[in-house]
Amino acid sequence: MTEVTTINPSYGTTRTVTRQQPVIEKQAEDKFETVLFLPEGEARQGEGGLRTQGYFKANLEGKPLITVVTAVLNGEKFLEETIQSVINQTYDNVEYIIIDGGSTDDTLDIIRKYEYAIDYWVSEKDKGTYDAMNKGIQLAIGKAISLINSDDFYYDNSVLKVLLDKWDLCFFDICFSNMIFIDAYTRAVLEERSANINKIYFGMYLNHPSVFVQRSHYKKIGMFDFPRFKLAADYDFILRSKVSGASFYYLKENMTYMRDGGISIQNYNETLSETKKAREKNISYLMLKLTNFIKWIKGAFK
Repeated sequence: MTEVTTINPSYGTTRTVTRQQPVIEKQAEDKFETVLFLPEGEARQGEGGLRTQGYFKANLEGKPLITVVTAVLNGEKFLEETIQSVINQTYDNVEYIIIDGGSTDDTLDIIRKYEYAIDYWVSEKDKGTYDAMNKGIQLAIGKAISLINSDDFYYDNSVLKVLLDKWDLCFFDICFSNMIFIDAYTRAVLEERSANINKIYFGMYLNHPSVFVQRSHYKKIGMFDFPRFKLAADYDFILRSKVSGASFYYLKENMTYMRDGGISIQNYNETLSETKKAREKNISYLMLKLTNFIKWIKGAFK
């Protein structure tokens, strides 16, 4: 039985911790190995958080752990708001991981300011946003994983509690929800974006910051296909999940705010090109599955 304690009752990331280091279960079919600490990478600037102090998290009976991962590079303008939106969640069992790509602005100072409520952070060079996200997914212990970038933030402090109250983790691999798109600086609402998994073959009709994935699903089909996809790896992942038979749950609520001006928007034509490539890759796989199924049906009734 896991013995839990509270470091600070004010934060969702410090209300339920344990001194017991989790045992990492390994399955032969897993696409990657979960780790508690990253091996030192290129030009590491620092590493810290609760894990480095001997505090860990666990999936508890009736209170599954949710891991939130933030990838950041020179994100001093908005990172603090992102961090606050995570650690101030009312849900009691939240794990927070920040992967910094070697920032040269005040990002590290902000991370260290909140180190008391961050489970693990590392700052070192990486190969891009999806590389950083993959590192975070490797580090995640939670039953579910949320990826929220350094210029996005949760709709309110009850988002993760609402999520886990309504999303049945026993039956659905992925939960997706709605998002509010805002001006980067004025925070004026530009668009309320609903989500639709039925349109996924035509484009990215899910809002990545409002997508929550079971860790077991990542283990089953793998993480982001990087570096093949540098701008549309999230679309490739969702499409790959769809054609592999993943189950989806639509939570019809706004769960996050996303600022405009992201890298995919800045490189719109390249993103469209990668989206097409992801569609061709995954739909070809789907057609192969359908062809093999039809052959099986024909053979079964000969």
